[in-house]
Amino acid sequence: MKLNNTITDVPGIKVGHAQDFEAITGCTVVLCEKGAYAGVDQRGGAPGTRETDAIRPLHLVHKAHAIMLAGGSAYGLDAASGAMKYLEENGYGFDTGVVKVPIVPSAILFDLSVGNSKVRPTTEMGYQACLNASNEPVLQGCVGAGTGATAGNMLGVKQSTKSGIGSASIDLGSGLIVGALIAVNPFGDVLDGDGQIIAGVRTISKGPVTIGSSGVFADTRSLMKSSLGKTALTFASSHNTVVGVVATNAKLDNEETNFLALMAQDGLALAVRPSHTLFDGDTLFALSTGNIPMDVNIVGAYAAEAVKLAIQNAVRNAKSMGGIPAMCDLSNKV
Repeated sequence: MKLNNTITDVPGIKVGHAQDFEAITGCTVVLCEKGAYAGVDQRGGAPGTRETDAIRPLHLVHKAHAIMLAGGSAYGLDAASGAMKYLEENGYGFDTGVVKVPIVPSAILFDLSVGNSKVRPTTEMGYQACLNASNEPVLQGCVGAGTGATAGNMLGVKQSTKSGIGSASIDLGSGLIVGALIAVNPFGDVLDGDGQIIAGVRTISKGPVTIGSSGVFADTRSLMKSSLGKTALTFASSHNTVVGVVATNAKLDNEETNFLALMAQDGLALAVRPSHTLFDGDTLFALSTGNIPMDVNIVGAYAAEAVKLAIQNAVRNAKSMGGIPAMCDLSNKV
């Protein structure tokens, strides 16, 4: 089987984007219409979520039929209703005996500081994302839930770097795949494989003085311990988060799928510095679509790697938008 190196390499997974490029916002759906064991791990102090408790262990519902990721802050949770409408029309959902109720957990990111804050993902946009969904290679960068995403917001969005949504997959052999799809909008900086910053808070030049470290990026962690950083933290707000999905065709139950989401968060910590702050609402979902036996510890270890790669791909595929430069336009200055 030829792989495309995105989450749609996982059998049973489709991805669809919908966005408003003028308003600079959008949403992304991960469809698993027939149902997949689902789990979630939420960290950071500023989450915006829907239907997360339903898929945790010790609850009645163990499977989800889609995951919706969206911009628009809490307003963007409306996009999940569009996925519910699409799934109901197509006969998918949790069978209550009266009607099938689609289970669509959702998480949002804050992109209202970019573009038009009065335009947010809607039910209609979420429905369109489902219509656009396929098992083709996932479009990456400033599309879907990543349309308005930025990285490094400590000094405000004007000093951040444009980010987006990224995906990656890893072949574990014997037909087993683990993949990730991540919308990257962190308070912190995004690092490459060598630990170098490739997106984050940018330096401010005031005459002969440059606030921050040398080069294009100020380094959020170093800035935090400076007098400027300590002052900035008092004005910082919860305008950040990384949200995403990891999926595998390994045979996992509900408890194991939740554990997979927990292990996958390690990939966020590998690629974003600092991560899981009070200003972030970092939320990762996990889906198990298949029947290939595999130890969850092995799948989780590689899920973290897939998350790391997906985050880096989000930045590498981003384009400058809304007056915020992307890595592609800064690379000649680094």
